[in-house]
This record gives sequence, structure tokens and C-alpha cells, in this order.
Amino acid sequence: MSLQRSMFEEIRRNKFLSYIIMLGFLILIGILGGVFGWLLGSPLFGLILAAFIGIVYSLVAYYSGDRMILRMSGAVPVTKEEYPYLYHIVEALAISAGLKKPPKVYVIRDSALNAFATGRDPEHSSITVTTGLLEKLNRQELEGVIAHEMSHIKNYDIRMMMLAAVLVGVVVLLSDFMLRSFLWGGMRGSRRRDSRDTGPWLILLAIILAILAPLFAQMIRLAVSRRREYLADASAAALTRYPPGLASALEKIKNDPDPLVDNANRAIAHLFISNPFRRTRSYFATLFSTHPPIEERIRRLRAM
Repeated sequence: MSLQRSMFEEIRRNKFLSYIIMLGFLILIGILGGVFGWLLGSPLFGLILAAFIGIVYSLVAYYSGDRMILRMSGAVPVTKEEYPYLYHIVEALAISAGLKKPPKVYVIRDSALNAFATGRDPEHSSITVTTGLLEKLNRQELEGVIAHEMSHIKNYDIRMMMLAAVLVGVVVLLSDFMLRSFLWGGMRGSRRRDSRDTGPWLILLAIILAILAPLFAQMIRLAVSRRREYLADASAAALTRYPPGLASALEKIKNDPDPLVDNANRAIAHLFISNPFRRTRSYFATLFSTHPPIEERIRRLRAM
């Protein structure tokens, strides 16, 4: 199989799996909204409420999410005069990716090796890198990392991950409403009215769903994040036509003795090219990881 065919098959496969996972996300919200509405006496009301919350969350995230992320991470805008080397790579790869204009460039003054992209679409996007990354990677490695982040922008991963975060918020809110309704006894009348037909075991099932739904939603969000990282790796390889560049960069990132980005937090960890927190190797930690194993990412790149 040719290198180009291998890369584009990997891209198609990861896109398909990402959409399947997002469909599962929407089904979970539909079930939760329907159950909540059923407890109130109208499943349709629950679905409408879930849709309303989702729209409000989406609008807030769409128009202000990227600015909040940049502030939270401690990223500062830089000029071409300050970092001409970085700017030239970003501009060249933006042209190769077919973007109408290059993303804005930000820097985090931190010795850790990391980078991320954010924004709502390719026309309103930015790429942020740490100073440690600029200091320790050679040109081909830095091109691989920037191509990875450029791929997140080109593939609209930045929007998909924002949507995933919004959907998690919707699930958490609906679950919280359900649990508070039970605790406050606000639906006692409905439960008494419906208990003859539904039975207490269905009420118990609704409580269990309200407790477990946020956990399931978080697992789905992390699954989306991991699939999009594989997709961005494959897209970056297609963009640079040199998979070893990104593979070598990931090797250096993996061996970074201090991977912690000081201003990073769990809410934005999934955006970085590598988990900015120290990693553990247990199965449980892998299940709830924002990123796929970096060793597997390197293996796939080297196999292209």
C-alpha cells in the first residue's frame, strides 16, 4: 500500500469513527431528556428542554470559548518580528492546508513541550505553542507539530471538541435537574400518579441513569478526543508528506522530563497535542485519558 493511500485511509477511518461516537453522544442526551420529561409527565418537554440548554451552551461556547481557553492557558499573542521562524512555518502550512488565512499565533512561556489549536472555524482560529517546544524541536519536528494543529483546524476538530464539551455540559445539567427533583420531592405527585403504571423500579432506573449519565458522557467526550488525535496525526502526515517529522517530535514530547504546562487545567487538557499532566499507565487512567497512548501514535506514524 502506498504512503498516500495509507494516510488517507487512516483519515477516512478516523472521521467515520468520530461521527459514530458523536451519534452515541446525541442518543445519550435524547434518552436522558426523554426520561427527565417522562418523570415530569411529558417526554416531549424533556427533549425540548435538552435542546434549549444545548443551544444556549453552544452559542456561549461558539462566540467566546476560544478567548476563555487562551486566557486560561496563559497564552500571549506574538508578532512575526518576535518569532519569524514560527510564523513562516504557520503561514506555509496554512497555504498547504488550503486555509483562506493563517491562524493567529500565541505562545505560552513554559519549558514543557506542547501545543494546541482553538477557535470556532478556520477563519477564527489560533495555534499556541510553548517556548520549550520552540527551543527543543528542529524544523521538521516543529513542522510536524504545527501541521498536527493545522489539521485540527482544517478538519474542524476545534468545533467538534467544543461541541463535545457542550454536550457534556447538557448531560450534567439534565442529570443534576433530575437528581435535585428527586431530592426536593418536586415530582412526588407525578410519581404517585404514575407508580401504578410504571412501578418503583423505573423510578430507580431513572435515578441510576441520572447518576451514571455524566460519567458516560465524559467517556464519550474522551473517546472523541482520542479519535481526533489519530485523525490529526494522519492529516499532518498527509500535509507535510513526512510522517517521521511528527513521530520524532512525539518522541521528544514523550521523553520530556517535565511535561506539566503550569497554566493548564483539566478543562482544556484535551486540546493539547499531548496530555499536559503527568501520565500514568494503568488501564483505568488510559480509559479516562484525553489522548491515545503516545507510543501507539508514534507506531502508526512510523508505519505510514
